[in-house]
Amino acid sequence: MAASATPSRKAYDGSRRKLVLAFDVGTTYSGISYSILDPGQSPGIKGITRFPAQETISGASKIPTIIYYDQQGKVRAVGAEATRDGIFEAALEGDWYKAEWFKLHLRSKFGSASTLHESIPDLPPNKSVVDVFADFLAYLLTCAASYIQDTHPNGVALWQSFTSSYSDTPGSPTSSGSGTQTDGIHFVLSHPNGWEGKEQTQMRQAAVQAKLIPDTPAAHKRISFVTEGESSLHFAVENGVLSQAMDGEGVVVVDAGGGTIDVSTYKRNGKSQSRIFEEIAVAKCYFHGSVFVTLAARDYLQNLLAESSFLDDLDHITQCFDKTTKPRFRVEQDPQYIKFGSTRDNDANVNIRFGQMKVAGTDVSGFFKNSVDCVVKAVLEQKATAHNNISHVILVGGFAASDWLFVNVKDALTKKGLTVVRPENHVNKAVSDGAISFYLDHYVRTRVAKVTYGSRVSIPYNSGDPLHVQRENNIFTDVDGTKMISGGFNVVMAKNTQVSEEKEFSKRLTTYFAERSSSNKVETTLMCYRGELTEPRWLDTDADNYTTLCTLTADLSKVPSTPQTSPSGKTYYCVTFEVVILFGLTELQAQMKWWENGVERRSAATLIYDDT
Repeated sequence: MAASATPSRKAYDGSRRKLVLAFDVGTTYSGISYSILDPGQSPGIKGITRFPAQETISGASKIPTIIYYDQQGKVRAVGAEATRDGIFEAALEGDWYKAEWFKLHLRSKFGSASTLHESIPDLPPNKSVVDVFADFLAYLLTCAASYIQDTHPNGVALWQSFTSSYSDTPGSPTSSGSGTQTDGIHFVLSHPNGWEGKEQTQMRQAAVQAKLIPDTPAAHKRISFVTEGESSLHFAVENGVLSQAMDGEGVVVVDAGGGTIDVSTYKRNGKSQSRIFEEIAVAKCYFHGSVFVTLAARDYLQNLLAESSFLDDLDHITQCFDKTTKPRFRVEQDPQYIKFGSTRDNDANVNIRFGQMKVAGTDVSGFFKNSVDCVVKAVLEQKATAHNNISHVILVGGFAASDWLFVNVKDALTKKGLTVVRPENHVNKAVSDGAISFYLDHYVRTRVAKVTYGSRVSIPYNSGDPLHVQRENNIFTDVDGTKMISGGFNVVMAKNTQVSEEKEFSKRLTTYFAERSSSNKVETTLMCYRGELTEPRWLDTDADNYTTLCTLTADLSKVPSTPQTSPSGKTYYCVTFEVVILFGLTELQAQMKWWENGVERRSAATLIYDDT
């Protein structure tokens, strides 16, 4: 049971013992890391290294991200249990549904994610991606509970100190969830750089459905989100990789995983020994992880075997390539072999002999090409757009274990004056370990806006402005008699802006009520501009790149107002307030602000994301 504790990490100052669990739900493999916070002690980081159906494997730090469901939608096998001997036959006999790579269904619809490969497996019938995520999170909690109880002295009592009584196994997919929830546990959920508030909301819904937390505002705060890129930075700091890689310059952290390649860039803030970092370029997410190498291989094999009787074995041959040929590939000049059958399996027309298929090394390198090119191009783009000079690149993640990927990326970037390094230990645990460090150490305090944030506005009409005249169809008269023009875009924060966690962005708004009541609620929409205009002003210019991010709702019944009379003689109430938004956190937060007799007042604003 490996553990790491940063010597400089301060002692936990809470009054009650606490458990922090980090769940890294990957496209192909998932892992768990944790930290036990005891008052007065410096916490360390530990990993779950034993899972059900992996008891005989020493130090197994991850399980396959797979779930089998039966015809009634009940979970039948999860993780390593879903790959044990005999499960394939049981699944066939029971007509079970297999859910794999399901993380790719929970993705932003913007960018490269909108054109994913058609071979991404469908979700099981009558199961949403939130349903599958919930079942998997519940299983991970069960694994964590079992591991902690089995490996720590007085483990049962230790676990019970984080939870209250249950009538069922906590976290079990089949648990009724009776009893008090795990109120002594804080969960950290990591996700690709490209995910936004909508995807975070769906993950929180899955956590509630999995009974990790109850569905209350207070319990919602027991879940933190962190990008895989930022988790990887924390992992690199923890493992000393950055000791020489950031001598006053920036470093690109590439987390190459099963589904995504997440690219983030940071620099140390201040002195060389400082552990405060700032993001210095827009973090990016690309769908060129290791599963896409397998998909390219499958396409090749399908074409090759089109006229062969071995076409029926396509899925099995692809799986054999994925498990052995792909991770072992190193030399392009050497032929590669996919061992999938017995000595009786032969077909010279498709290079199959004695149960092995021979594939040219140049063909295998072609399967990797898009991923290698993606990493190289992404790093160079980060270097070109970063706020500081870049000197080093750190490659982590399960896909980083591929020597072919590492060597080719290193060769290409070395020619551009960059130094590429790969940590020696547990690169596949970078995200879950780093997520715990994110919670404990909080190294990153400044982040870069990925898009331009703003809102739809109406502005006083100016007949002398040609842009207003072009939009005369948008003219209307406001309740106070002012001639207005709709369809404007008010920038709150521009893309590529560096913003600290504490920095507040506010927008002054005025709304009108026909009458004042105890439930005067207001809604305002936060929008994004994702295009290339440097000063977006009108929603009808490059219209396809304006999207609704979320709706902010708040109760303004306590905000003071005074009655006014419209030109038509009707009484209305004018309420002025400010929307305060914090963009620099890992999860968007908003508040409403107003003044009563010169005293500032605030209340939380609820963010509602469109789930279409």
